[in-house]
Amino acid sequence: MTTQRAARRIDEDVMRAYKLAFGSPAGQAVLMDLVPYCRATESCVVILKNGQIDRDRTLVSEGRREVFVRIQEFLNLTYEQLFALKTGSAIATGDDDGQ
Repeated sequence: MTTQRAARRIDEDVMRAYKLAFGSPAGQAVLMDLVPYCRATESCVVILKNGQIDRDRTLVSEGRREVFVRIQEFLNLTYEQLFALKTGSAIATGDDDGQ
């Protein structure tokens, strides 16, 4: 088996695992709990009372958000889309207007 085929199989297995883990009602409850903790729907920038940015807490918040985004990638993308993101390739969306 080629290295690329082996990597694809591993990625597909991991995608399947993410979907099994988070696709159930219990998994969905975990995701809903993670939304505020990971600041999934808001800015990660933490502003102190004096108006300054708290750099350390902002970086921690961004790290949490990155984990949430990774979970979402595995739940919502096809293997081809995920591979394109990993390799920096264009993602075919089906909205090609022929140009």
